[in-house]
Amino acid sequence: MDTSAVQGTGIVVTGAAGGIGAALAERFVREGARVVVNDLDEARTREAAERTGATPVWGDASTVVEAARDALGGTVDTWCANAGLTSPGAEDAEEEIWAAAWDVNVMAHVRAARALLPGWLERGHGRFVSTVSAAGLLTMIGAAPYSVSKHGAHAFAEWLSLTYRHRGLKVHAICPQGVRTDMLTAAGSAGELVLAPSAIDPEDVADALLAGIAEDRFLILPHPEVAGYYAARAKDPERWLGSMNHLQQTWEGAGR
Repeated sequence: MDTSAVQGTGIVVTGAAGGIGAALAERFVREGARVVVNDLDEARTREAAERTGATPVWGDASTVVEAARDALGGTVDTWCANAGLTSPGAEDAEEEIWAAAWDVNVMAHVRAARALLPGWLERGHGRFVSTVSAAGLLTMIGAAPYSVSKHGAHAFAEWLSLTYRHRGLKVHAICPQGVRTDMLTAAGSAGELVLAPSAIDPEDVADALLAGIAEDRFLILPHPEVAGYYAARAKDPERWLGSMNHLQQTWEGAGR
């Protein structure tokens, strides 16, 4: 696999204290990139940096662009918007849950892009990686705030790509299904039903992203079968919704 696109570049990975973020950071370091790992908790961020060989910058992902830029010597070449909230619940989830899902899963991406785009467009190159999840292409039972906000994350990544690709911006949307992380555990019985049977390791997601970068692909599908689900959804929405509702009924019948 050709990894020259990341060698020697400055990369920031948010939500990198564990799971997908840590796997991405470790892989980028291995491929010769200069990497900043970011997470909310200082101790966990420092531990992740020690494990991966990266530089720690802790704090809210929405507010650390300048600190991360300084840590990389003034230039961020790639921003991996990986921090996310699972946010289970239905339409009656509390307003605070909806607001937090939207803030972390969408607006953190918007704020990072707002800060980074002027420099990227001036230089004529930059890369934005959004960890969307398959829920952003399809949906996820039992997790309305998560599903809706991840659709927003995908829409924003898509908008960035179609708006700025001719000016040198490369955008990638990573859309895995189940990944063996704490977020899968937090998904509860719905995650056990839908995601666990085909769950992959975080390192598999990193492999898929590196392959997607080498091939300059927008949509990164660590679970290749998601492409078929996505096509079926577009071709026959009624049939797809019926199938998903059947899954919902199965989950309800199992007692959630």
